[in-house]
Amino acid sequence: MKKTSRNKDRLFLLTNDDGYFSPGITSLAEELRQLGRVYIVAPDREKSSISLALTLRRPLRAEKVSKDIYAVDGTPADCVYIALRHILPRKPDLLISGMNMGANVGCQDVSYSGTVAGALQGTFMGIASLSVSLISRNGRQYDFKQSTLLVRSIVELLLNKGLPPKTYLNINIPPFPVKGIKITRLGEKRYSPELVKKKDPRGKTYFWIGVGHPRGIGPRDSDVQVVDRGWVSITPLQIDRTSHSLINSELLCSLKKFLNQANQKASSRLNKDQANSKQK
Repeated sequence: MKKTSRNKDRLFLLTNDDGYFSPGITSLAEELRQLGRVYIVAPDREKSSISLALTLRRPLRAEKVSKDIYAVDGTPADCVYIALRHILPRKPDLLISGMNMGANVGCQDVSYSGTVAGALQGTFMGIASLSVSLISRNGRQYDFKQSTLLVRSIVELLLNKGLPPKTYLNINIPPFPVKGIKITRLGEKRYSPELVKKKDPRGKTYFWIGVGHPRGIGPRDSDVQVVDRGWVSITPLQIDRTSHSLINSELLCSLKKFLNQANQKASSRLNKDQANSKQK
């Protein structure tokens, strides 16, 4: 398919936490180039479970690998920041983080994931963003071709409809053939990772945190349960993590009253001590 003049003006930013060389991101870039110009700005190595970390205590390098492809020795959030401030010619029409090789479902995955964090960083910076993760039956084989076609359909719709500010989408694609698409809420995975304790050659203790065997729980319409049944999960997320239901709760109102009274007592005591000090 040839690009139309309108397509030529579209600009996409791709990042991930698997590395710029991952087949998930390269296959998606190849498909989206039919819709516009695609930049890959991604870590130079795997950065899984790095979440929204920024590198603040050492310099970062962004090496140009080839045309519109850059490898950054940092986190997905670093990559987004550098791409928008230094590499891209303008603000992109859409940011896609992924396609990740492995699921990112449930509250825990979403909190740990560098893939989801890439989309969150884009949202913080005012870019319509989504994260995409693939699920394999055996943990090794992924259907990149069909997944890229599905993501392209979603991208085309978002280009026309847009996303509300301060929101982003987390998409998880199970093995094909899929049953369809469901809009979901976050579920939960109960992790019990193995913690291996060993000693190095100098006798100092070190630890390895294992993956464990997470158990998916949550309602039937949650992302964890939906993908297990063979449906594509699209979960709308937002940057506001406020627990609005607790703001006017009895618990927090009591806490506020207690702390205000304590503050008044402390202020009175301070004023009294200052007055006595002046008299001396």
